[in-house]
Amino acid sequence: MFFLDARAARVTWTVLVFAAALGLVYLLRKLLLLFVFSLFFAYLIFPMVRMAERGLPRRSGRPLAIGVVYLLLLLALLGVGLGVGQRLTEEVTRLTEKAPQMSQQLASGQIITDVLQKRGWESGRVRQVEGAVRAHAGQIIGYVQGALAATLRWLAGAWVIVLVPVFAFFILKDAEPAAAEIDGLIEAPRHRELWRDIAEDVHLLLAKYVRALILLSLITFVVWSAAFFLAGVPYPVGLAAIAGILEFLPIVGPLTAGVIVVSVALFSGYAHPWLLVAFVLVWRGIQDYVSSPLVMGRGIELHPAVVIFGVIAGGEIGGPVGMFLSVPVLAALRIVWRRVRASRSDMRPEESSVPAA
Repeated sequence: MFFLDARAARVTWTVLVFAAALGLVYLLRKLLLLFVFSLFFAYLIFPMVRMAERGLPRRSGRPLAIGVVYLLLLLALLGVGLGVGQRLTEEVTRLTEKAPQMSQQLASGQIITDVLQKRGWESGRVRQVEGAVRAHAGQIIGYVQGALAATLRWLAGAWVIVLVPVFAFFILKDAEPAAAEIDGLIEAPRHRELWRDIAEDVHLLLAKYVRALILLSLITFVVWSAAFFLAGVPYPVGLAAIAGILEFLPIVGPLTAGVIVVSVALFSGYAHPWLLVAFVLVWRGIQDYVSSPLVMGRGIELHPAVVIFGVIAGGEIGGPVGMFLSVPVLAALRIVWRRVRASRSDMRPEESSVPAA
């Protein structure tokens, strides 16, 4: 084949197939992202579906249990909307209206300059800080605005909101039969056992990760809302909602939430912005070293440097969605690598014990 020996031909063919697969993934990226979010939503409500199944007659089956859970979720959303929806909408609307002016003042360093002058700083030191802010604030604001715009554009279509629960319904309904059919296609017992181990580990990983993210996001929203109400911070519910949503983006999300909160406080003339900085730092430590280990347990087991690299790479490849998917993808790849390596190590003693012909 093209004047290549058999081994070189196999390597060339493998590279071409891999490149074609990557190209197909890129072409179908929007559909695949829709499937991924549907999968995450299915993992989120799966425990509730199981509970509903236990409380319903066996003849009703899982579809009825899924429908009951969807109805309860809809009622819960309506209740939350009636409780905080009006205030949240008003605060987010006002923040959106003031966002261009706030971005301009932050990029020019005017907000920082006003605060430092009120604190009695010397004019020379104030100019140095203002120059440093001007040098980097524009890049940070531009990236944040671009990321938010891309996310909103993707979520703007009503088809996303409609199709995620639709796809999740079929995932919950047919996932187990589909897994059994895939299992039946694998003929070699060793490969079948490897597939089962990988599927089980990834299943547990995704279930724990998705539910942990939702819980951490809700904890952030509740704690930040209460703290901002007590401290008299402007737009308490809106800022807490932004922080809760950004909790889904590893590393970058909490950092961006802190910058937004402090910037809004400075722009609004809040009297104690440094207390907000201290609160954000303390809360980050609580989330990283107390809440996250308790909620996620030992399901991820990734080195912090690997997480940072994955988040940066995911942001370069897929923007905010890439950041969101970076950690579970890296953790899943780690599971596959460990299982395959363990399978090969178990295979070698058996092969060495076979007598030569």
